[in-house]
Amino acid sequence: MDYPDIVVYLFLKLVFLWHYYDLIAGVFPDSPTLCAYSLTVSRVFRDTFGLYNLIMYDTNPAETAEALKQNLRIILDEQRSLADQIDFDQLALLIPHLKSANRVFVVAAGRSGLSLKAAAMRLMHFGLNVFVVGETTTPAIRKGDLLIAASGSGTTSSIVKAAEKAVKAGAAVVSLSTTTVSALAACSVLVIILPAAQKEDHGQAVSLQYAGSLFEQALLLVMDAVFQTLWLAEGTPAEVLWERHANLE
Repeated sequence: MDYPDIVVYLFLKLVFLWHYYDLIAGVFPDSPTLCAYSLTVSRVFRDTFGLYNLIMYDTNPAETAEALKQNLRIILDEQRSLADQIDFDQLALLIPHLKSANRVFVVAAGRSGLSLKAAAMRLMHFGLNVFVVGETTTPAIRKGDLLIAASGSGTTSSIVKAAEKAVKAGAAVVSLSTTTVSALAACSVLVIILPAAQKEDHGQAVSLQYAGSLFEQALLLVMDAVFQTLWLAEGTPAEVLWERHANLE
């Protein structure tokens, strides 16, 4: 009898015992027989689902560890390759936009949004007045403000609409994307290209990772590099930045 047959057998046995348990409980609610059957049912239940977990997660720990190591290397190698293709002169143009803006707003969707939220936190630690689009306390964007928008495709509707509204309000838009030919790029005074695969590119020619993972990771790393550059150039002690960390947690 192989694993699936054993699971089916134990499950049927469990159903039978549980049904018989109900019959006994109805006639002899306080009998020793009921206690014995209760123990039997619990043991069969344990064995059934214990075996199910064994089948579903029956892996070799050494093989899993090696796979994790290799996949992490793939991710790191892809990020190194992407970094070698970034136009850092182009990226450097973001610095004066950040310094001259009255306020900084960030907007992106999905995992890209999480990356920009992390960037917003660091820019706040640096001392900039930063807001995340979509939060209930985010104010209206105005002339003199900067919107940093990220979309791999440059066509994410909510991001494009936010950029269009920012331009209409007189704010500047800087976008991070994989392409300069998009609706988002058309709204931007600066487009920073991260040469990653778009999330709907499943060909694995650019990345072996799923969907837009390479872009989303690069977005976080590039914005961390921007923060690091700002911080080291200004020379503010880490202790000063630490005073701006959240203290209500």
